[in-house]
Amino acid sequence: MTTGPARGRVVPSWTEPLVASASRLVGGPLGRHALVGRARFWTPLRVVLLLAVVTLAVGWFAKAPCLQQYRAADGTLALDWQNNRQYVAMCYSDTVPLYGIERLDDPTAIPYRDAWVDGDGAQHFMEYPVLTGFYQWGAARLTDVWQSLPLPSALPVVVYFDLVAVGLALCWLVAVWSVVRLRPDRPWDAALVAVSPLVAVHAFTNFDALAVALACGGMLALQRRRPVLAGILLGLGGAAKLYPLLLLLPVVLVAVRRRDVGPAVRVLVAAAVAWLAVNLPVALAWSDGWWEFVRLNRIRPADPDSLYYALSYFTGWSGFDGPLRADEAPNTLNAVSAALLIVACAGLVVLAAKAPRPPRLASLAFLVVAAFLLVNKVWSPQYSLWLVPLAVLALPRWRLLLAWMAVDALVWVPRMFYYVGPGAKGLPPDWFLGAVLLRDAMVVLLCVLVVRTVLRPATDPLRAATAAADPDWPMRRPSQHAAPRVAVGQSPKHG
Repeated sequence: MTTGPARGRVVPSWTEPLVASASRLVGGPLGRHALVGRARFWTPLRVVLLLAVVTLAVGWFAKAPCLQQYRAADGTLALDWQNNRQYVAMCYSDTVPLYGIERLDDPTAIPYRDAWVDGDGAQHFMEYPVLTGFYQWGAARLTDVWQSLPLPSALPVVVYFDLVAVGLALCWLVAVWSVVRLRPDRPWDAALVAVSPLVAVHAFTNFDALAVALACGGMLALQRRRPVLAGILLGLGGAAKLYPLLLLLPVVLVAVRRRDVGPAVRVLVAAAVAWLAVNLPVALAWSDGWWEFVRLNRIRPADPDSLYYALSYFTGWSGFDGPLRADEAPNTLNAVSAALLIVACAGLVVLAAKAPRPPRLASLAFLVVAAFLLVNKVWSPQYSLWLVPLAVLALPRWRLLLAWMAVDALVWVPRMFYYVGPGAKGLPPDWFLGAVLLRDAMVVLLCVLVVRTVLRPATDPLRAATAAADPDWPMRRPSQHAAPRVAVGQSPKHG
């Protein structure tokens, strides 16, 4: 039993005005002489995980309208996506259409090996990175097993969605657990990851929770002085979605500034080995299928989610490449996007070099991922999940982060009604693209504030009251041969 908060523990009702105001519903902020640490079961970790479970359940119920079934005219059971239900009910998930489109419903089809032909006669393969592709395939085969057993069942695509959702929910719980462990003195910050509106809206929109879990696990492994495991997890994350590989640059920059390059080298080597171990067998065996992800990203034009599309719409600009034919790659746009990312990474290098103290890994990680999203030609809605744990680790300011997450999540509403179209009582593009620009502006604001904490460490919530080292970087173990430290005015004791 302890009196007051544990030593070094940050109490949100003392430090966060939003939490202090909300705490009035239950009697106000924690008292200075409150007894803390008496609950044996309801630890901060378990409370935060429970909050995450509740939010994930809300996310599943939000997608549930798209799992409804009905009897077609011929008497067969079908998925009820009539009258744009997936958009009007705002329950759309890529998981459902991809089950049939990518032949996941065919037990004989293997991703990357077997192609399918669309209505225009074009050949296609699995369009996702290898780990995500086989995650989908594995869930589809589990669906076959489920359907073969005497268990409660539904349409195969509904069972498939539910199995995918269970796996993605577990992945997000891993991400939440990792954030709690990364901030033992600020465990309640992870509640922002647990209850984020973005999780309620997008946890099951696509498969990004898998990469987020691997990225967060990699950062935790690095903090725990296990750089090889960290590299393996980041490499696997890069085999699921490419963004975890972006975290390798901050790892290198922090290592150079701290003059501790050993962990960074081990992380880089392990990440390369892990990524190759997943990708090389598929690339060698089925090269056409493996290249599909690269090919589609090369020929993909600017999506409505991107700054380029929004600027083009509001200004009448025809884009860098002008009108494109079907399957014609926007080469100039690709080059501009790549060049801007290189410039952003160069700016990150300069920032790390000019910082008065070695910057925190989480700060640089947030900046590089945010820069990638801002200059990329695609910002699919679920990509914002990438930023949630990094933002909480880099800038744990509750009101600001919740405001950004709420705005980002609400972009989903005009997006869905944009797809319905004004002719079917939807919305014109202006509403959706205006929301996109507002979201981008808020992310830019977060970036500015994170840069400020790097250049002025006194403004960093994690460094304002302490000179502690980067909590995300592994502390060096004291040498066994180091001389004992002796306080001033004392004499060393000899045994």
